[in-house]
Amino acid sequence: MPTVSHLKALQALELAVRERSLRAAAARLGITPAAVGQRIRALEDHLGVVLLKRGPAGLEPSPELAAALDDLQAGFAALERAAGMLDLRRPGEIHIVADQDWADLWLLPRLPAFRRANPNILFNINGLGDVPLRIGAPDLRVARDGGAGEILFPDLLVPITGPDNLRRLDGRPPGQHLEGMPLLHLRPQRERRMPGWVDWCRVHGQRERGCDRGIVYAGARLALPAVQENIGFLLCGLALCLDDLEAGRVVLAFPAAMHLVAAPYRLTLQDARYRRPHTERFLVWLREEARRTDERILAFRDAAVRDGGA
Repeated sequence: MPTVSHLKALQALELAVRERSLRAAAARLGITPAAVGQRIRALEDHLGVVLLKRGPAGLEPSPELAAALDDLQAGFAALERAAGMLDLRRPGEIHIVADQDWADLWLLPRLPAFRRANPNILFNINGLGDVPLRIGAPDLRVARDGGAGEILFPDLLVPITGPDNLRRLDGRPPGQHLEGMPLLHLRPQRERRMPGWVDWCRVHGQRERGCDRGIVYAGARLALPAVQENIGFLLCGLALCLDDLEAGRVVLAFPAAMHLVAAPYRLTLQDARYRRPHTERFLVWLREEARRTDERILAFRDAAVRDGGA
């Protein structure tokens, strides 16, 4: 009988083959691509065979894995169905897999209010929390993309910096305010999975050379403290930095009209047959919080239009 660690490795393997990508499998599991790779390598070491190879369209099963792939996929499909049905009898737990920045910078600061009103509901968010990560589908996923799913709220990418850095822009030639300035990048921007400084400068100017140079951070949750310390300029999702902007911890480096439109945050849910009353209660709260954020972003956009265009 496989151990729990082997089950987690097999789950990572099945998702990597299904998604043809370690990164996509990691997003579904709420762990890092490196962790997915480690699980698969540990299984390969245990079995003494190579299980994945890289093909023209992404990851593909090796001949050894291909022979067992149908059973592996059928087994996890059945396991997810069984987990869903058994969860009907579990105590109040909510398992969430989400964009890490959204979880850290948007959800977690708001979650204490929900917890105070619902102290018996327990959470696991991206593998961490009150209860251990379970095998099977999470109750909900939140990702920033243009695919399927309910839109929680749209987002804009805005150039921000620390309050002291604005003085560094004074007196610089028009259209060249960012020449030589330290630019900060998020890894998804560097990997072209979301717009970054190269795209912003193509639209709004202010710099001709070196738009792709600078320090790269894994996510906004790590980059924002550097911005607050005036280390550089960051193109950040407005939904993630609204509170910092309003508190004056960071400031807009340019007028609000000089933004880019980002992919929205989207919500996908577990099969309705398996959703429980406490999950539905959380969804009501989540949608209301998302509505408030949507209103704040729309107000920002309206102000940008009044001040100089979208």
